[in-house]
Formats: sequence, structure tokens, C-alpha cells
Amino acid sequence: MGEISVPAEPLGILLVSGTHERAHFAFVLAAGAAAIGRQVVLFATNAGCRALTEDGNGLAEAGRDEMVRVRGVAGFAELRAAASELGVRLIACEAGLRAEALAPERLLAGVEIAGVVTFLEAIGAGQIVTL
Repeated sequence: MGEISVPAEPLGILLVSGTHERAHFAFVLAAGAAAIGRQVVLFATNAGCRALTEDGNGLAEAGRDEMVRVRGVAGFAELRAAASELGVRLIACEAGLRAEALAPERLLAGVEIAGVVTFLEAIGAGQIVTL
């Protein structure tokens, strides 16, 4: 198998959705890209901010996590831990937190609170994937 060519530009993941399915895949993508050495920034806004809370229970269809784990797929908690260990930068949108009435104290340790300008500056000319 050939070597993987890792783009130098960062990958930005914009998580707008508050569903388990999209939040789960945002972390699959983040962990995967970080595992091959890519710089990754996950920016959550509006309902997507729920994916960055300590318990993550505010996601729509949160019960889906049990189903994916039973089927041999990494669960939400495992993916978030892997992303963190791999150095994925997590940012919760300040306005998104307010829009969802989420207190900053509910966020995972290490999550930054910033605005879209911070996200765009971090990504520069890199790619942005929206979920």
C-alpha cells in the first residue's frame, strides 16, 4: 500500500446539526484526519454545540449511540476521546451557545469558546466540511 499524502492545509469541520448521526460522523472525520497527521479544527454552533457538552445527551437521537456500539462502531464518547488525544482543536461558537441556552460550564474540558472569525482564521486556505 502506498503512502498517504497529507494536505498541509487544515481541515475545518463545521458542526451545525444537533443530531447524533451528524455529530458522530463529525468526530469520525476529525479523528480520522488527525490520525493521518492533518491539523483539524471542529467548530460547533447552534444545536451542534450540544456535541461538545460534558454529557452529550442533548443530541437528538442520542439513543442511536448504543445501536452503533452494538454493531461494532466506535461510540460517541470513544470518538470524542480519540479526537482529543489526537489534538483536534474544539471550538464552541459563543453565539451558538447563547442561541441554544447552553451554559459554558457544561462544555468538555479544553473546549474553546470563540466566534466564526477565530474558526476561519484557524482554517485559512484549508477545507471546510459542514455537517
